[in-house]
Amino acid sequence: MSALLPLAFLDAMDVGDFFEVVIAWLETNLEPFFDGLGAFIDWTLTGIEAALMWPHWAVVIVVMVAIAWRTAGWRIAVFSVFGLLLIVQMNMWDESMETLALIGTSVIIALVVAIPLGIWSSKSEGAESIIRPLLDFMQTLPAFVYLIPAVLFFQLGKVPGVVATLIFSMPPTVRLTNLGIRQVPKEIKEASLSFGATPRQTLVKVELPVALPTILAGMNQTIMLALSMVVIAGLIGAGGLGNQVVKGITQLNIGLGFESGIAIVILAIYLDRVTQALGAATQRQR
Repeated sequence: MSALLPLAFLDAMDVGDFFEVVIAWLETNLEPFFDGLGAFIDWTLTGIEAALMWPHWAVVIVVMVAIAWRTAGWRIAVFSVFGLLLIVQMNMWDESMETLALIGTSVIIALVVAIPLGIWSSKSEGAESIIRPLLDFMQTLPAFVYLIPAVLFFQLGKVPGVVATLIFSMPPTVRLTNLGIRQVPKEIKEASLSFGATPRQTLVKVELPVALPTILAGMNQTIMLALSMVVIAGLIGAGGLGNQVVKGITQLNIGLGFESGIAIVILAIYLDRVTQALGAATQRQR
């Protein structure tokens, strides 16, 4: 009889109803918070979009190529020239800049949240025991599921796309920040403390600089995940190349689908190589 109690409990529990109740409660009681968060995200996104789309496309290409040359070398710079000019030739420039703005907004907010969480996890076993299962859940939950609460809280458009993207892309930075700080040799930390540094000074001036290459590797993964999620967010009207991919699918427009896909690949390679080069540069400086 006792062996049947867990089964009876599972039969009585409706997981879907539970999440519906939780989301309804959040919508009712935290509406001012979500309104304020949505306004802040919209303001940030609008500013980044203006910075990318106000100058002539040639100016933006020169800046991006210069960044690639300075960080990743002449090969990636040459690829950037031809890749970005191809985006212009395919008439995908505005959509690509919208996608970059979505990624930039998502990654900035994700890093602001993820790095402190990673530091907290590295300093507290109790915090890590709570945060690690949450990260496991976030990384294994299908990407499309993130769109549901984002739309419920923020309606359709770019803001829910940013929210779903930043949540989906956050875990790698949390994990690798935690890992990087934990891997700092004890001798270095003990030497810092023995010279009179406070724990906060040790963290800022010793642990974070030593862990920076690992943190940058996490940032690289966050950017890549953000790019993949921004495309999925096109389903809820987030704009950018994701919308073009959705149009290509729904209209069976093969040309539009391939052009938008190629533009995404170019942006992905550019962002991946530049951020990887930044991590490698900090590693060499150690």
